[in-house]
Amino acid sequence: MTTNYEKTADGSGIAEQLSWFKSSHSNGAGGECVECATAADERVFVRDSKRTGGDIVTVSAAAWVDFLSSITSAG
Repeated sequence: MTTNYEKTADGSGIAEQLSWFKSSHSNGAGGECVECATAADERVFVRDSKRTGGDIVTVSAAAWVDFLSSITSAG
């Protein structure tokens, strides 16, 4: 797990360096939503869209693909 306080080489927080996007299932009504971002080193970052200053879960791109495949096939 990563926090927003992890610093990049220029001293800024990792969260500010990423381009975040919301889940396609987010409806803006305050439901259970996540935001995701990818990094050049093939890490995927996931955070609660309602608590953008909170903790960030970090997984490999391969683990993220496996996770998405498992929930897509289960639904």
